[in-house]
Amino acid sequence: MTANLHITGDDDADTLLSTDPLALLIGMLLDQQVPMETAFAGPAKLRERIGGLDATIIAGYDADELVEKFRISPSIHRYPGSMAGRVRALCAAVVESWGGDASAIWSSGDPDGAEILERLKGLPGFGEQKAKIFLALLGKQYGVTASGWREAAGDYGTEGSHRSVADIVDPGSLAKVREFKRAAKAAAKG
Repeated sequence: MTANLHITGDDDADTLLSTDPLALLIGMLLDQQVPMETAFAGPAKLRERIGGLDATIIAGYDADELVEKFRISPSIHRYPGSMAGRVRALCAAVVESWGGDASAIWSSGDPDGAEILERLKGLPGFGEQKAKIFLALLGKQYGVTASGWREAAGDYGTEGSHRSVADIVDPGSLAKVREFKRAAKAAAKG
């Protein structure tokens, strides 16, 4: 990986996201009901609290102990109990289906964008929208060049858009993404 992500505002957390596919996958899973920076800083906190990020270890972690690791202040997520369970389930799926290698989801067998999207949607906690955003993040910033990835990612794959975490490269783009989300919420309440 040669990504140089700038999502969290913390250099160590961003370096982890840039270099560790499992960290990026976990960050995306955590990206709900908390600020993006908090969600994507979660993998670095988890690594520090359990001594590393390994899908096999996390999948086999005692459920109650993992919840306690999520609860340590500052907590990894607003909902430590449910999100610890989701991270554990995600890691179990990575182990069972991808041999513990998160990057295999988008690299094994030379898949096209549509196939990567289907693989992502098959993961616990990844619905259609989250899978499309993650695919856009892979294509826009993580160096994934699978044919058809932009089409499979839908509007999130549009070049020059500022819809999601896939478009954050600096504080200015973060502000644009936040504005897009505010406008979308306002329109939905309409």
